[in-house]
Amino acid sequence: MATVTFVLSAILDALAKAGAMGWQILWPLILGFALSAVIQAVVRRERVARLLAGRGPRSIAIATGLGAASSSCSYAAVALARALFRRGASFTSAMAFEIASTNLVLELGIILAISLGWRFTLAEFVAGPLMILLVALGFRLWLRGRIVEQAREQAERGIAGSMEGHAGMDMSVAGDRPFLARLLSRDGLVSTSQYFVMDVAAVLRDIVIGLLIAGAFDAWVPREWLRAVFLTGDPAAAFVLGPLVGPLIAVVSFVCSVGNVPLAAVLWNGGISFGGVMAFVFADLLILPILVIYRRYYGTRAMLVIAGTFYLAMALAGYVVELLFGILHLVPTERSARVLDTGIAWDYTTWLNIVFLAVAAALLVVFVRSGGWPMLAMMGGSPDAGHEHAGHEHGGHGSAPAHPGHEEHAGHGHLHERRSSPPA
Repeated sequence: MATVTFVLSAILDALAKAGAMGWQILWPLILGFALSAVIQAVVRRERVARLLAGRGPRSIAIATGLGAASSSCSYAAVALARALFRRGASFTSAMAFEIASTNLVLELGIILAISLGWRFTLAEFVAGPLMILLVALGFRLWLRGRIVEQAREQAERGIAGSMEGHAGMDMSVAGDRPFLARLLSRDGLVSTSQYFVMDVAAVLRDIVIGLLIAGAFDAWVPREWLRAVFLTGDPAAAFVLGPLVGPLIAVVSFVCSVGNVPLAAVLWNGGISFGGVMAFVFADLLILPILVIYRRYYGTRAMLVIAGTFYLAMALAGYVVELLFGILHLVPTERSARVLDTGIAWDYTTWLNIVFLAVAAALLVVFVRSGGWPMLAMMGGSPDAGHEHAGHEHGGHGSAPAHPGHEEHAGHGHLHERRSSPPA
C-alpha cells in the first residue's frame, strides 16, 4: 500500500509541475503562434523553390528569412523542406529553410524569453544563423556527388513521412495590396485563423509530451545528480560537455519544436551549460522519429550525413555562443527558470492567459465558421495528394500542396509541369 501511495504521489507531483509549466507558458505560446500566423498570412510561399535553387550565400540567406517567417512544427518543416527540394530548391537551401522554420521563429523566441530570460532568446537568434552557416559548410564538404543524386532519386519517390498535408498547405493572401490591407481584409482574417489553428494543432502533441517529460524530470531527478552529470563544479569541463550532451538528450527525448523548452529549463536549472541549452533546443530536428523520416526521404547515406552535420553544427554553435556571451558578460549567473514555479495565482500571468485564451477562441471561431475544420483531417496527407487546402482560396488564388517538379501558374487553379535539376 505504501508503494502504491508513493507511486501515485510521484505521478501527481510530476503532473502538478507539468501543469504549472504549461500555465506559465500559455499566453506566450498563443501570442507567438498568433504573430507567426499574421506573418504567414501575408507572406506567400509560391515560387519559393525558385528563390532557393542556388546554394550560395544569397540563396541560403533567403531560405533562412523565409523559413523564419514560415513557422512549422518539426515534422512539417522536414516535409516542407523535402517538397522544396523536389520542386527545384538546392538541398542546402532546403535544409536552411527547415532549420529556420523551427529554430528562428517568433514563438520559440517568446517562450525562451519568458521561461529562461531574454539572453537565451538573443542567443537563439545569434546561434541559429551560425548553425545554418556551419551546416552549409558541412554539406559542401560531405554532401555532394553520388550522395546528392541518390538523395534526389529517393526524394522523387514521394514516400510519406509525417505532417505532409500541413507542410503543403499555403493559405496566405494573394495580391499586391499593402500589408495592412491584406491582413485586415476578410481573407486576411480567415488566413490568420487557419495558420493559427493548424500550427497549434501540429505542435500540441509535442508541447504536451514536452511538459510531461519536463515535469517528470524535475520531480523525479535530483538536482544534485544533474549537477554531477553536467560537471557543474568544474566550469571548464561543463563548458566542453554541455554542447556535446545537449543534442544527445534531445535525440532520445522524442520532443520537438517549442515543446522542448520546458525540459531545457529543467536542464538549465540542473546545471547544464549555456551552450548546452542552446544545442539542446536546436536538436529538435535530430529526434529519433525525424531521423527515420530523413532515411525515408533521402536514403541512409544522406540521413547519416544530415545527422552528423547537424550534430556538429549544433555543438559548435553552442560553443561559439557561450564564448561570445561570456566575453560580453551575457551568460546568466542564476539558474532559476520561471516555468518551474508551482501554483496558479491571480497575477499578471493569469490575466494574460485569460486575454490570450479569448484571442485563441476568437480565431478558432473564425476558423470553424470559414469551413476550415476539414483541413485538420488533411494534415497528415500525402506528398502527392494533388488537392487544394480544403477548397479554400484567398484573393482568388488557391495553393495546393507541393508537387515534384511542378510549378503553379500564378492566378490559376491548375498546375503546369516544370522539371529542373539544380545543384545540391
